[in-house]
This record gives sequence, C-alpha cells and structure tokens, in this order.
Amino acid sequence: MSTNDIYSTGVSQPGSAQSNSAPGSGRFTPPPYQPMYFQPEPQVGCGTYLFRFVMIVLVVGILGGVGLVLLLVAAGTVTASVQHASETSLTEKFILGDPKAHSKVAVITVEGVITGSEDGFIPKQIRQVLNDSHVEAVVLRIESPGGTMAGSDYYHYLLTEMKKERNIPVVVSMGSIAASGGYYIAMVGNEIYAEHSTITGSIGVIVSLFNGEDLCEKIGIESTPITSGRLKAMGSFSKRMSDEEKEVWQRLVDNSFERFKQVIRDGRNVFANDADKLNRLATGQIYTATEAKDNGLIDEIGFLDDAIKKAMSLAALTENNSKAIRYKPKLSFMDALLESRTTPNKFGAETIAEIATPRVYLLCPFVPPIP
Repeated sequence: MSTNDIYSTGVSQPGSAQSNSAPGSGRFTPPPYQPMYFQPEPQVGCGTYLFRFVMIVLVVGILGGVGLVLLLVAAGTVTASVQHASETSLTEKFILGDPKAHSKVAVITVEGVITGSEDGFIPKQIRQVLNDSHVEAVVLRIESPGGTMAGSDYYHYLLTEMKKERNIPVVVSMGSIAASGGYYIAMVGNEIYAEHSTITGSIGVIVSLFNGEDLCEKIGIESTPITSGRLKAMGSFSKRMSDEEKEVWQRLVDNSFERFKQVIRDGRNVFANDADKLNRLATGQIYTATEAKDNGLIDEIGFLDDAIKKAMSLAALTENNSKAIRYKPKLSFMDALLESRTTPNKFGAETIAEIATPRVYLLCPFVPPIP
C-alpha cells in the first residue's frame, strides 16, 4: 500500500476531470485518485500556558491594586468627613442608677503614664462632656503614677475649663495609684476620694539625666558636638555635667515645682493659707490613703461608687433620677481597617527620640521616666 493510498479519500475532487468511457466505447474508466492530506491541529506548549497564567495574574493584581487604592481613598474621605463627629462620639457604659434617666454623671478615666496627647482618649472624654447637656456632674477616675509636667498641666487646664464652662461639680476617685502628675490633675476636684489601698502624694519634680562619659571612653566612642553656645549640649549622655549646667537644670526643676505647689494651693483650701504645711508634705514622698487624709491631701476614703454618689449629691441628683456612665472608645469598621496605617511603630525613630529627650516629669519615684 502506497503513501497515497493511506492519505487518499478515494473521492474525486470537485472540478477534477472525470472521464467516463468515450461514447460508444462500452468501457468505464474511473477518474484518477487525488490524495488529500489532513493537517494535524497545532499543539499548545507549556510555555503558552505559563504565559497565559502570568498575564492573568498580572491583570488580577493590577485590578486588585486599583481597587485597594480606591478603597483607601474612599476610607480617607469618609474618615476626614466624620473626624470631628468621631472625636466626640464615645460609647457609654452604664454603671449605676436608673438606666432610663436623662441626667448623667460621667466618669472620665485617666489611666497610665500621662503624656498630654491633644487627640487622645482623655481630651475626647472632656469634649464629650462639653457637648452633652445631660451631664450634670463628673467623676474623675485616676489610675496613674504621673507623667510629664507639660502633659499633667495640659490635662489640668482642660478639666478646669470644662468645669467652668459647664458649671458642674467634679469629684475625684483615686484608684490603686494617683501620684505626682496623677495628684496634680486631681486638684480640679471639689472632693477627692481615695481607696484604702491607694498610693498618692509624691509631690515633686524630676529630670532624669544620665552620664555615660566613662562608658564611651571604654568602648572607644568620642562625642564632638558642634554647638552655638557652651550650654547647648547640656544634658548630653556622652559628657559629664558641669556645675553651670546643673544650676540651669535645677532652676527648671524649681520653677516647675513652684507651679506644682501653686496648683495644689489653688485646689486645696487647707493649703491655701498654710504654705509651710504643704512644704512639709511636698518632699516627693508617697502616702497611703490614711496618711493622705490625715494630712489634708484627700477628703474621704472610699471606692468609685462612693465618689459617684457624692457627685450625684453635689448636683442635687439621686440614683432614682440619674445614671452614672463611663466612656469607652468606639472602634468602627473603618477604624479597624485603618488601624495598621494609623498606629505608630512602638520601636520607631520617633519613640527613640522621645525617650532620649530630657523632660520634666511629675512621676512616682519607682516608675521609669519613659513616655
């Protein structure tokens, strides 16, 4: 069998010459065979599939990236448009009283080391009180060892202005610790309550400076600062402090200390006309609740509920016609989505710079002076 036999169809092609027998010959002559070759379909190789896969991945990636950008833009727009509202929109948690009552006693919470953030939780609580006409009294709940002088003074200012603008009583409730800067902001209270186990006092100012000159010499580090004046590098870790520099830092501490004592005299009538009594207490010493009460640093020993009831009494309210609420941060879906973008890195350059910068602190002595 020939190759032509394998690929032929045995069918004559259209238009081919067909020769039957000549007229009258009596014979039939078949037409010649015309072979037809079948072309196999082209095969798709692995490289083609890989190319198609890569293209699909690229297209999906581009579309996903565009979608994410649009989502972030929309999120930023929404966040900006509701920023002012969200600052004063906190969740209220019921504590005691009549949950259906309109009149409120708001508990403002101050916890942790005080740094004075202008857009933090404490200012948001204060703004919530300012914008809520149903709040008729405030309990300032303090659970803090203190913090920076500037932060403590800032919060004291905000609370004092809130108290004046709303013309409402403020009762302080101290938790396990309300010392130094924590005691500083407590001076806004009409009454101060401390729990039996509360640590308070620590009235004083500190600037923590460290001298590592000997260490630098041992490991071969030499500091050569270029300054505009002889005191510009004072407080540097790499050199020993001079007497002149110590005097400058001491004046800063003394001025801050006088400000601290003045805030106490303004907030506590018992010390207003008795500077010597306050000076005897303002040594940086911490006090128990009993010692604090005996020395006039606080008014009563009691828990949060006792402070709330006192605030109700000062505002002419009762548990039957008012309710005590505590503010909690509200975390929306958008907040959760943007949390990773807005949360600063705890170990970033900004934090390191904050720790390395000398500051005036109102801190309990056993707490490290770190923001």
